[in-house]
Amino acid sequence: MKTKNRLSTLTLGALAGGLLLSPAAPSVQAEEYTIATVVKVDGIAWFDRMREGVEAFGEETGQDTFLLGPSQADAAEQVRIIEDLIAQDVDAICVVPFSVEAVEPVLQRAREAGIVVVAHEASSLENADVIIEAFNNADYGRHLMVDLAERMGGEGKYATFVGSLQSKSHNEWVDAAVELQEEQYPGMELVANKVEDFDNLQTAYEKTLELLTAHPDLGGVQGSAMTTAPGAGLAVEERGMIGQVEVVGTSLVSVAGQYLESGAVEMISFWDPATAGMAMNEIAVTLLEGGSLENGANLELEGYTDLLQDPNKPNLFYGSAWVDVTRANMDEYDF
Repeated sequence: MKTKNRLSTLTLGALAGGLLLSPAAPSVQAEEYTIATVVKVDGIAWFDRMREGVEAFGEETGQDTFLLGPSQADAAEQVRIIEDLIAQDVDAICVVPFSVEAVEPVLQRAREAGIVVVAHEASSLENADVIIEAFNNADYGRHLMVDLAERMGGEGKYATFVGSLQSKSHNEWVDAAVELQEEQYPGMELVANKVEDFDNLQTAYEKTLELLTAHPDLGGVQGSAMTTAPGAGLAVEERGMIGQVEVVGTSLVSVAGQYLESGAVEMISFWDPATAGMAMNEIAVTLLEGGSLENGANLELEGYTDLLQDPNKPNLFYGSAWVDVTRANMDEYDF
């Protein structure tokens, strides 16, 4: 990475206790940039946490950084927000797309207007200068499946959820998980694949209830959106099926903690959205200053210290940022 003529690179301290920033070394900031981070849905815990990282990055570096998104999962509304940002002539747009296909044309227009585009959870996106993923999506999906299969004893019916069929990362996780199940756990039966909950806990709850009615012997649920595990956990609790239905998936302790505590959810995995927000903004400034990323780049952020460049897609980089949380270690996280 290019040596930057601005405040020192951010670092994160211990996850417990939230964001801890390293002291800034005195230096001269060459230019202030306006960097917008556009997320799938504003006002939910995952992206509230990402906002913390985005705003902390701005405070530490002196950049004008902010986060916004649709009030509900809506691809068209996310496109409209990006169109408005193009009209405002921002310097960079960091985006977590609800639908990769929907944002391709508008992000192409943004880049044609000279706006730097950095994406997250969008490995197939074409119109981005850099895509930064918290990890290899297939590896993560397989990891969730191994955990679910072991808890189910390699036997029984299970279902998978995604935020939507347009959520690229979610679909990659599930595809890799199901492929692994078919190869290594033939005693498991997929009875409902890619149930959409549209990043809505109530929808995840209702659809899990429907599954439990249709398949009273359901043995497991693998979730993708932050909302799936707690929604499914609530349904399992209400049906008195704790210990009969294993629930694993992506979520946060602040959302799924009560279900981890009760045993309705066995395990959640996540990467810190605040750190991901920082990583996107850090990369945006690097590109705006004429720098670039290389294989092995170190953003000095936990989980993003040795980036792996995809050999087939040079603008795609992977970190190693996921963590697993169960009832045993949930007290280590306050978000």
